Order: sequence, then structure tokens, then C-alpha cells
Amino acid sequence: MERKWPEIILSSGNNKVSQAIRRAVQNRELRKIAPKIYTSNFTDQPEQIIKRNRYQLLGLLFPKGIISHRSALEGGFAGDTIILNYKYSKVIHLPGLTIHLIQGPGPDEEDTPFLENLYIASRGRAFLENLSKSRMRGCFTKNLSQNDLEDRLDRFIRIYGTEELNLLRNQARRVSQRLNMIEELSRLELMIGALLGTKEAHSLVSDKARRRAQGAPYDPARVELFAALTAYVQQHELSKLPTSLTTTSSLIHHAFFESYFSNYIEGTEFAIEEAEQIIFEKKIFPNRKADSHDILSTYQMVSDRRLMGTVPQKESEFITLLLQRHARLMAGRESALPGRFKDVHNRAGNTIFVAPDEVQGTLSKGFALYQQLPPGIARALFIMFLVTETHPFVDGNGRIARIMMNAECDAAGECRIIIPTVYREDYLLALRRLSRNSDPSPYVRMMLKAQAFTHSISFEDYTQALMRLKAANAFLEPSEAKFMP
Repeated sequence: MERKWPEIILSSGNNKVSQAIRRAVQNRELRKIAPKIYTSNFTDQPEQIIKRNRYQLLGLLFPKGIISHRSALEGGFAGDTIILNYKYSKVIHLPGLTIHLIQGPGPDEEDTPFLENLYIASRGRAFLENLSKSRMRGCFTKNLSQNDLEDRLDRFIRIYGTEELNLLRNQARRVSQRLNMIEELSRLELMIGALLGTKEAHSLVSDKARRRAQGAPYDPARVELFAALTAYVQQHELSKLPTSLTTTSSLIHHAFFESYFSNYIEGTEFAIEEAEQIIFEKKIFPNRKADSHDILSTYQMVSDRRLMGTVPQKESEFITLLLQRHARLMAGRESALPGRFKDVHNRAGNTIFVAPDEVQGTLSKGFALYQQLPPGIARALFIMFLVTETHPFVDGNGRIARIMMNAECDAAGECRIIIPTVYREDYLLALRRLSRNSDPSPYVRMMLKAQAFTHSISFEDYTQALMRLKAANAFLEPSEAKFMP
């Protein structure tokens, strides 16, 4: 019977196996691709074969080796390099793979069995190893930098919370006793204590870690998105459309449609005739008191020239404006914590928004970028996304974001933006594209299109404005018709 060889096999001290491999090579059943390493694959390059079988290969070559140091925190391979804690130190180069063996203790009782007779260092051990003394050899260093380690601890808190961080520290304490890593433990405890506010923070080097230690942690991924939007807006000349809300009538009618659509897009759905009764007749529908209040309070805010002409000049004013406007908007919903930032995580679909303890720090970072932009439409588009993406409140985030946006437009004498119901899908998809792919262009194009449409409508006469909106299919669902600006 013909023998089937695995894709990768090692030479052996067993004489029978060794002879079988030699015969297989002679019969072109196997070929040698590296010292002691053979394959039955005659098609692919050695680099490809080794990459596919690298964990099996490591387990065969270095049984009870431990994926350690930076490799343990980076999830194994970083590029084509891996670090193993083993019986001796050596650097081994194979096609497409470099193995750094670091002499050290064997598997600890808290290390995790991995694949093919390999282990991966426990999280506590991995952090201690990365704090051990190290020197760079060429371009290689076995340890992550202090900045990287602090960032990882900050991220650990954001994902798992402080209780899990304490468990990590306790594990590191146990491991340090068994592996004699007392000095490394001292450095780790200093980092963790600073992050938790129980030790001085002057030794921290990471901006994220320092901000957390100061009580203002932020979401770095969101700040990267805000920076991407800032750069895009700075690089593109945005057209400035002047406001047409120069009379009391035009302001009242515009504010009506603005509040109607802003609520409808969030699921507070009324027939246009019902909204007219709520806003113009102050009628509160008994079975929908909170919803009625949402529509009315939004209208009262966006029809207030003084309020809509107010924009923040400094960070403290920005936070105050957000809280004050939210308190007024959500006054009919006590469960929404009016005028207070959220105290629980919130999400939309698969998107998890900024953690409660990172809201103020994230808004602070975002506001610094906001100040780099010129007043008017540039700041309007930025602040809308800043509030939406941070989602600082339990409820009302979208409406507050659009109020903040249109206040920027009003203060600069530029046209406000209405997002009609029929345009809702484009609006949400563009926000999602920016949030998930860091691509600002669809969002900016979509918002400018909505602004141009808003600018094309005269709100002086209510009936004419209503007819123009209906002609554009503004009140229909995206599945029912196309937007016809």
C-alpha cells in the first residue's frame, strides 16, 4: 500500500523513521525545505508550507516551548517572527520564519496549553516578561515598549473593567513568586496602581494612560476617527450656503420641519397633522406623552434664535451646552437621565459606543480637533459626528447631535441641515462608513447634499414648503421612494 506522508515532517533519531524519510526523498515522495524539515508538497514555496504549519512545526521542534514576551501579548506571530521561552537561547531562521528562543523557566501552572505541545504565557506572566531587562539586537527587541504596555493596560480596563485588572495583578503576583520576577512585579504594580489612581502617575509615559490616571480616560479609536474627519474637512473646500431664515415666519416653519424629521429619524413617528397639533396647538397626546414632549421640546429649542446662535468657545462651554440642551430635550423622559451623561454602555446594532467613564475624555479630545476647524459648515459636520459617535447620553444622542450641528450653522449665518425621512438610510449608511471604515467622504457628500436641498426650499410659506417637501418624497420611507431633491 502506498504510504501517505503529511505535508510537513521532521527527521527523527529513530533509525526506521530516518531510513523511511531517506527512501521517500529518493522516490520523490518528500523533499527537504529546511534543516531536518521535509514536505510532501512539491508545488508550494517553502515559505508558504512553513507558514501554514508553523505551530505544528514549533511544537515538533521545541516541545513545551512557551509563546512569551511580546509574542504572548501580540497573539503569537508578529509578521514572520515569534518569541519562545525555551531551554536555551538561540535565533533560528527558516524560510519565511524567524524564531527567537529565550532561555527561561518552563511552563508555569497558569500558562495555557496552546497547540501542538506549545504553551502560551499567562497574561500575568506575559506582562512581567515584557518588563524584564532587555536590549535591542539589530532591529529586534523581545519586549514591547512601556508606552505599548500602558496602552494595553488602558485598553484592558476599557474592555474588561477594573475588577479584571485586579485579577491580572493578582495573577502576576503569584507568578512572580514562582518565577522569581519580583523586580518586574514592582514595575507592573506601579503602572496598574497609577492607572487605578492608587499610586502617583508621574512615571506613566502613554498619553492614554496618563489621561486615565488623571480621571479623563478616552476612546483612542474614536479619536482617530475624529482626526480623520478633521483632516478630510481641512483638505476640502466646503461650499457655504447662506441662511434664508431671516423672518419670524421662515424660522417657525423651518423649525417645525426640522424637529419633525429629527424625531422621526429616531423612531418618534407622528403623522404630519399630529405634529402640527403638538407644535402649533400645544396638544399632548395622552397615550404618547413622552413622544409628544420630544417633538415639542425639539421645536422649542430649534426655534430659539438665541439658543441656536450659541456655540462653545472653550471645552467647559461645550460640555455645559451639551448637558443643558439634553436636559431640556429629554425633560419628559426621566429614564433618559436628562442633563446627565450615561452611566451604562449603549449600542446600535453591532456598534458599541464610548464607555461611560471615557465620555468626557473623548469629548475633550474631540473638542480640541473641533477648534482647529473654521466656523460654519466645517465645525457643524464635525460636531454632529463627534456627538453621534461618542453617544454620551442614554437617549437623545441623534437629536442633540443635529441641534449642535445646526447651531454651528446658525451662528455662522449659514443654512441649517434637515435630514428628511426618505434620506434616512443614506444618512445612517454614511455615518456607519465613517465609523467602521474611517472614510469621511460619503458622510460629507451626504450632508452637503442635504444642506443644498434644505437651502432650495423657501420656508416663508408653510403650505408651499410642505408641498416642496412632498414633491421630493421627503416624508416617505427609503423603501417606498427615492429622494428627489
